[in-house]
Amino acid sequence: MGDLNFIQIILVIFVAFLAGADGILDEFQFHQPLVACTLIGLVTGNLTSCVILGGSLQLIALGWANVGAAIAPDAALASVASAIILVLNGGKDPETAVALAIPLSVAGLFLTMLARTIAVFIVHAMDAAAKKGNFRMITFWQWTGVCMQGVRVAIPAAALLAVSPKVVQHYLGLIPQTLTDGLAIGGGLVVAVGYGMVINMMATREVWPFFAIGFAIAAIQSLTLMAIGTIAVAVTLIYLTLSEKAATSNGTAGNTGDPLGDILDDY
Repeated sequence: MGDLNFIQIILVIFVAFLAGADGILDEFQFHQPLVACTLIGLVTGNLTSCVILGGSLQLIALGWANVGAAIAPDAALASVASAIILVLNGGKDPETAVALAIPLSVAGLFLTMLARTIAVFIVHAMDAAAKKGNFRMITFWQWTGVCMQGVRVAIPAAALLAVSPKVVQHYLGLIPQTLTDGLAIGGGLVVAVGYGMVINMMATREVWPFFAIGFAIAAIQSLTLMAIGTIAVAVTLIYLTLSEKAATSNGTAGNTGDPLGDILDDY
């Protein structure tokens, strides 16, 4: 399986399993692109390139969420598959891996719907066990459903690892530049849509000042990571101070969940 050793292959498949399982648990965030790609980069020795890939994919997946019966694109499979392709390509050309993430996430929707369809029968089996008071079988079927979600991503990951890196590099080289550029542009548009969805959900008087500050800081290219971290800590302290002031305010507005709005209403 490629140029990776046996231990690395097992670890990559294990990370893929965790990403798939947490995609339904949504507990430890293993399915988030930044986490999944970073872990794969860590176990394969391509940490820098995979962190860059994960950061790029995280911006795309920022606004993805399951709303009602509408299922969001599969970020777990897209992250794992893109990271594996990047690793097999020698950690080069992360832009191509990002461009492939969108179609991979859409392909992952089919596996997600298949797994959720099978989960219906698992739920019925749990109902039958519950009628008999068999808690051991309820736990068994619960873990079966979770593991099924993990296998949903682990199997495609293992299939990708079975491909020779030379084959991956060859077929990536056959992709027309126009198609790669188009997918990259589409990915950039998805990032904007994701940000727009998040802003719509968080648009309050409490958030807009911080958004304006971040928008201004983003234009300053000379800032170091230490400077950005210091600013982030300062903004956090400001927010906590406003929250405490709103909670202890004796004004007539009351605590509406918008600390800045409560303080402004007091005046």
